Amino acid sequence: MAEVRLQEGESLENALRRFKRKVQTEDIIRDVKRHSFYLKPGDKRRAKQALARKRARKKNRKEAIGDRPSGAHSNSSHSSTGKPVTIRPPAPTR
Repeated sequence: MAEVRLQEGESLENALRRFKRKVQTEDIIRDVKRHSFYLKPGDKRRAKQALARKRARKKNRKEAIGDRPSGAHSNSSHSSTGKPVTIRPPAPTR
């Protein structure tokens, strides 16, 4: 249980800020949300596996980006030399 005592001359806002930080570091909110409803063991297992798949996808995506040579971003407006690329529309024909 998070507990914060008001220090001498401390404003209520500062004490509340300390309390919120303490609650966040102790993961009290996450624990309350987790215990707010019952999950059957099978549902709990499926949720855990889904989180593992999500983490693996994210890790693979980060590794794939790291394998790319520098400057090979798909939405870059620079050539491989690092200079900006100017794209002009074709000249009108008569």
